[in-house]
Amino acid sequence: MDSPQTSTIVDRVLHVLAGVARAGKPVSAKQIAAMVQQPVSTVYRHLASLKKWGLLQEHMNSGTFEPGPTGVQLAWGFDQNSNLVSQSREEISALVARSGESVGLLVYINGEMVCIAMEESTQPLRCSFTKGRAHTLHKGASAKSLLAFMPRKLQQKLLADQLGDKQEEVAALEAQLEDIRRRGYSISESEVDLGVWGVSVPITTSNGRLEGTITLMAPALRVGAREQELIRMTVEAAQRICNRF
Repeated sequence: MDSPQTSTIVDRVLHVLAGVARAGKPVSAKQIAAMVQQPVSTVYRHLASLKKWGLLQEHMNSGTFEPGPTGVQLAWGFDQNSNLVSQSREEISALVARSGESVGLLVYINGEMVCIAMEESTQPLRCSFTKGRAHTLHKGASAKSLLAFMPRKLQQKLLADQLGDKQEEVAALEAQLEDIRRRGYSISESEVDLGVWGVSVPITTSNGRLEGTITLMAPALRVGAREQELIRMTVEAAQRICNRF
């Protein structure tokens, strides 16, 4: 069994790795140290280990760091073996074909929402959701769908972390989450991307465990009278995925 000290060291190394992954661009050791709130000298030691294992790599000229080639192996393994992705893939493709719109699969991880699968529509859509990108958990249909069906204790912690002492905002969001739980899905417009409408339905197991959420996204101008149809199709697709767990 690992000692508390060993676990702390591992957590710090992984914090550095996650910080670089979330940055979305090459970052310096000094920037990483600020992100993870660790001394630069300590960060350099962690970076050396992560470089050795190919999890990070260093730019030859700039001295900045970015995800390394081992990340490609991890991503491939995830795509091939993730039960949630494999159980959802056919339904996502079918929903894109039926609706003509883009569909994503998102999950909660370590205080953030991450897109783990995305199938684009052939029609244009300016959307910030791309595979592998992380987002905060208090704006948009996807985030609220996940929040609404999380265990209450975790939900409250995340609201406190992201909204702090903004009690009016917390109360308003909690009221929205209650409505979402009652309806079974979340909808939003222009909360994350201007002019983008979305409907998100949680994926849960037979015993109620939250696995993720499936989200259909479309330009609001293209939704119009199709709103209820798009909601229905997404709810039905999510239900079929849930039935596989």
